[in-house]
Amino acid sequence: MKATGIVRRIDDLGRVVIPKEIRRTMRIREGDPLEIYTDADGEVIFKKYSQVGELASLTGQYAEVLNKGTGMAVIITDRDRVISCAGIPKKETIDRRITQSLENVMERRTPFICVENGERFRPVEGIDKDAAIAYPIIGAGDVSGAVVLLSNDDLSVPSQTEQKLAQVAASFLGKQMEE
Repeated sequence: MKATGIVRRIDDLGRVVIPKEIRRTMRIREGDPLEIYTDADGEVIFKKYSQVGELASLTGQYAEVLNKGTGMAVIITDRDRVISCAGIPKKETIDRRITQSLENVMERRTPFICVENGERFRPVEGIDKDAAIAYPIIGAGDVSGAVVLLSNDDLSVPSQTEQKLAQVAASFLGKQMEE
């Protein structure tokens, strides 16, 4: 655990303010759920809660099936990091942070679909592959992540079938968030 040197007092309602610098660094936004852990040493730990992360086994299987069906590398994220992937090395991809570009796609709640000679973006920090398709995962009205199919080296435009498969995956995972 890393000390920040910041000390906060608990107010009369039992609240503690998390400093803006820490919220910005850890990408904690207003309304984000936090999980609270305690240990025998008296430590209290706040961790961002990820609904998509709770479904890591399911998302991993879905990513594998989508990869086999499309031949494209697949990444499934929560709002901050990669949860599952297929067709790309897991050790180098899992838990990597998403880029601001992918965050913007999720915030707009609209899919990104690559067009010929159009805008491209890297969805994951440190991974040198562009997104061909990115669909936000929306469940119960909240954005909880994204399904991203990465471009092959030939940078071809994704087919209607590939687009529909990514859309179905995002819709299915969004439905799982509601249950």
